[in-house]
Amino acid sequence: MKSNALSQNTILLIEDEENIRSFIATTLKNQGYKITCASAGEEGLHLAASLCPDLILLDLGLPDLDGLDVIKRLREWTAVPVIVISARTNEHEKARALDCGGDDYITKPFGTVELLARIRTSLRHSRQMQDLSSIHQKPYHYKNLTVNFEDHAVTLNGNLIHLTQIEYKLLTLLARNSGKVLTYTFLMEKIWGPYTDSNNQILRVNMANIRRKIEENPAAPEYVFTEIGIGYRMAEGDI
Repeated sequence: MKSNALSQNTILLIEDEENIRSFIATTLKNQGYKITCASAGEEGLHLAASLCPDLILLDLGLPDLDGLDVIKRLREWTAVPVIVISARTNEHEKARALDCGGDDYITKPFGTVELLARIRTSLRHSRQMQDLSSIHQKPYHYKNLTVNFEDHAVTLNGNLIHLTQIEYKLLTLLARNSGKVLTYTFLMEKIWGPYTDSNNQILRVNMANIRRKIEENPAAPEYVFTEIGIGYRMAEGDI
């Protein structure tokens, strides 16, 4: 069943492979999205400027521009969510795409269920970011974990969890971006500043401490997940 809410969302697909472009476009149209396609980077940039879509799906391997350059140029003027769709599986490539300003990364081949879920998550997060005040007021809640931004309180099963200042900053940053992968570089710069040491050992230590405090089994986390070689992602909750 199509959703009236979804029909209001416009998506720009920048993909040079015709069969993939056609498949994605058909899938999204069937879900009620308005879809516009581009087969090259420059064309996609022009359409992004003229259409102001709600979300962009971007292939990295374009005939005229590298997808990373497309992201960088988009980020000069817009915060529109960008989901990268690429056959590049290298962890460093994924991290670079996210650090350049990509919001999510899907590796080809992928299923329609995963694609649609990632799109819903990005659109939902984008709507939340449009009203920062509401994000700060409404607590994050998932399963038995609650992060109350106004009270600066983290509770698990109703019990207050004692976190250090750094641990709290990390957890709230992840909670406010729940469902998104935040790269090591992004987290390091946000918490310790842009000139911090590139060695992320201090980040790993703090994340391990957080897990020990909120996860029943830190080796099999329910709340904060590691994206190997890339960063961390917090389970998408109500926020």
